Amino acid sequence: MNLPSFIRPRTTATGDTATYDEHYDRSRQAQREADRWLIVGTALMGSLVLGFIGLPIFMRGVWMLRKAQQDGLSVRPMIVTLIGYLVVLDAAINSIGWVLDVFASHSLINRVFFTAWGNFFDNGYFWHYNEWWIGGSAAPGEKGWEIACIFVVFPMRIAAGIAFLQMKRWGHQWMVVTCWMGVVIWVGYITNMTMYADIRFDGTVLPVIGWWLYDIFYITPFLAIPYLHTVNREIFSD
Repeated sequence: MNLPSFIRPRTTATGDTATYDEHYDRSRQAQREADRWLIVGTALMGSLVLGFIGLPIFMRGVWMLRKAQQDGLSVRPMIVTLIGYLVVLDAAINSIGWVLDVFASHSLINRVFFTAWGNFFDNGYFWHYNEWWIGGSAAPGEKGWEIACIFVVFPMRIAAGIAFLQMKRWGHQWMVVTCWMGVVIWVGYITNMTMYADIRFDGTVLPVIGWWLYDIFYITPFLAIPYLHTVNREIFSD
């Protein structure tokens, strides 16, 4: 008897036959198990300090997802997984650093590590640090970028990343918008740092070299833009 395609048994990479419902359940379970590792790894890497622990956990999640694909299960495309978690991680890392500078600039961890960072890479976190009424970095223009990103851009990027990972169409649309917002922020922030280079890089241990060592990584979300503009939007649901 000819069965409809959506309930026709499927042959997996292991040679087993499965109905549509069985295939769906196995695929969903594999996706959830991989996401548990990916979420924990991303959260640890987003904390900055525990990044070295989070990376192997994240890579295990990637391996589990890859294995599920090789077994013939219907899981989320790898490129969607990598872009989605990269954007969430980028927003989380930046949020933590700037939130601490705005709201916890007098804490011990900030007075030790941020000023040490400033003395080593970026004098904007050493020059007159904690001398403004709001505290934290006194570099010209820094607080404007912090407020705009903490309350507008980064929450939008995290929301877009989560919806994108859930294969929602609005997540794809927001991802396009927030990635282009990331371009604006990167160009504007780098220009601001260049205009005040005499303040931000004079007397630092690694002035220009150190600047590029950490700023160049903020360009990585731009790599998602060509994919986001060329991907088949039909793979994302309403």
